[in-house]
Amino acid sequence: MGADRGFTEPGLERLRSALTGHVESGKVPGLVYAISRHGETQVEAISGADPVAQDSIFRIASMSKPITAVATLILLEECKIRLNDPIEEWLPELADRKVLRSIESELDDVVSARRPITVKHLLTFGLGIGIVMAPPGTYPIQRAMEDLELGQGFPRPRVAPEPEEWIKRFATLPLMAHPGERWIYHTGSDVLGVLIARVTGQPFAAFLQERIFAPLGMTGTGFWVPPDKLIRLTKSYTVDYRSGELSLFDEPATSQWGSPPAFPMGGGGMVSTADDCLAFAQMLLKLGLHGGNRLISKPSVLTMTSDQLTQPQRDGGGLIDGFWETNGFGYGVSMVTKRDAIWATPGQYGWDGGLGTMWRNDPEEELSVLLLTQRAMTSPRLPAVFSDFLTCVYQALCN
Repeated sequence: MGADRGFTEPGLERLRSALTGHVESGKVPGLVYAISRHGETQVEAISGADPVAQDSIFRIASMSKPITAVATLILLEECKIRLNDPIEEWLPELADRKVLRSIESELDDVVSARRPITVKHLLTFGLGIGIVMAPPGTYPIQRAMEDLELGQGFPRPRVAPEPEEWIKRFATLPLMAHPGERWIYHTGSDVLGVLIARVTGQPFAAFLQERIFAPLGMTGTGFWVPPDKLIRLTKSYTVDYRSGELSLFDEPATSQWGSPPAFPMGGGGMVSTADDCLAFAQMLLKLGLHGGNRLISKPSVLTMTSDQLTQPQRDGGGLIDGFWETNGFGYGVSMVTKRDAIWATPGQYGWDGGLGTMWRNDPEEELSVLLLTQRAMTSPRLPAVFSDFLTCVYQALCN
């Protein structure tokens, strides 16, 4: 075995065995994983009830967020926007925001925002509004976001209105917190998609295709699946909370991703493949380089993947209890700040997709890992298949 190998063969066998066990149990219909280290790359599909292949297309949900962040960094580097600029220059609808007195308040119980929303607030989810980690309909603001079809759950491409209507509806709502004072998940990435379209004068999806997907060779990534590729789109399942059984969420033949969406959701609307996601991950691991060409600068990658939150922003809450004890958040990605598992190397960064996908980069180990499944997550906590995957990858490291 060469000293420069990335993984041990017994470790790889243990990894395959563990993942095969999840598929054979019926809890995961099929999956594709990719791992890359020291020039050694392993990509494998494991089929169960549903056949999958290396080029299968998955709905990557919130793994769209890092891609949206990189698109924003491209514009920052071109000085078309600036980090601390108020976004109202391009999105005047979002000037002079009002803020709820408390999360329980009715929509007219508001005060004036202490400051405008900036580009950085969008990148770090500090704009003051997002997904509330409470049962649907718990608070008036949640019900309003659902009624306006602004997105509070799994992505549904056929539901959201086109960008100009989306931002118009969004602007009618008060914020949940003053800009810059609290981390609230998700919605900042959707607003970034509208911002990027306004700044560039071209559709958000077209900008991504021109500046990220084409340069990285991501031919299976986008906001929808063309008819000639629908055969590669996997089924998508959610989990019945009462029975624990899988329930079909999206069928390829009638898929919500089978036609261009009115609103390309930067926070969760994309589809992709293992090879495409790995190309994006490797570009970031190589600090912005791909095949000798630079997509974004090294300082941009280092900033994106560094913790950007203040303690008061964390005090407002995270995805789960204790999240901020071992994690930070940069631009569209979280990072490990304290080891609490054998696979949690400080400095490791990445993000998950609620419809069953995950990705991590570990600069210290020169490692990229990703797992694409068809089974939606049931909570922000790592499902067993994700945790076992990461555990097996790290025990397989060669040196």
